[in-house]
Amino acid sequence: MRILLVGKGGQVGRELQAPLAALGDLVALDRTTADLERPDDLAAVVRRERPDVIVNAAAYTAVDKAESEPDRARLVNATAVAALARAAADRGATLVHYSTDYVFDGTKAGRYVETDDPCPLSVYGRTKLEGEAAAAASGCRHWIFRTTWVYAPHGQNFVRTMLRLGRERDELRVVDDQFGVPTSARLIAAITADCIGRLAAGAPPPAGIYHLAPHGETTWCRFARTILAAARERRAFLRCQPENVVGIATADYPLPARRPANSRLDTTKLETALNIRLPEWQDDVLPVVAALAAESSS
Repeated sequence: MRILLVGKGGQVGRELQAPLAALGDLVALDRTTADLERPDDLAAVVRRERPDVIVNAAAYTAVDKAESEPDRARLVNATAVAALARAAADRGATLVHYSTDYVFDGTKAGRYVETDDPCPLSVYGRTKLEGEAAAAASGCRHWIFRTTWVYAPHGQNFVRTMLRLGRERDELRVVDDQFGVPTSARLIAAITADCIGRLAAGAPPPAGIYHLAPHGETTWCRFARTILAAARERRAFLRCQPENVVGIATADYPLPARRPANSRLDTTKLETALNIRLPEWQDDVLPVVAALAAESSS
């Protein structure tokens, strides 16, 4: 099996490389060789590499900046996805693509299922939804994984930011009225590799959209307290202790892009298709915090 990974340098892309390489012949490209801001070039990349599976781990993820750069966000999150999907359809390849909880407006009382009507609040959410639609319209076999609050030991993400601010400040003020589930890039990569491995074995899960996140729920404020508590247990240097993380309302921290108040995703469809049980979010985050705390104290 030949696998083309686009966006190898991102949080998810970096975690994907090892498990995908174990499945076959992996070609991992960054934006210097597969630039989603140049979607007209992507079909030629696919023709040259001749993949059986295309994994698109690249995206425009600057949520607030997208409000002032809608055309650029749409180019990467929708137009380029359409190009990759058409190329996959022409080749008979499978496309793996990642989307977001931001396709929903967050007004539902419970967890969102895949068939709930999307209603994005931001340019980022709208362009990611357009990318989903483009993949489905192409006719290629596709798996679209919607996920939430992604973090990794590398890149720009909430876990790394809280550890940095925890070393610099005596108190942190963090939003406490948005609910969701932190999801590690490592978990996303593991599920992706599982699906591709099943495809190679001739028993893939059905094509379509799947929600991918651990079990449980939290707020950004409680997530921050968990991160700092885990770092403290590992004797990392902190000026701000977990009890000094103060919860605030979304209205007290205005940002250009509106966020959904409820980002909780129901993962029953994915767990049923793969016959698995996803982890609790705390179990997923602790190894990442441990690794970063060890780095900061070494």
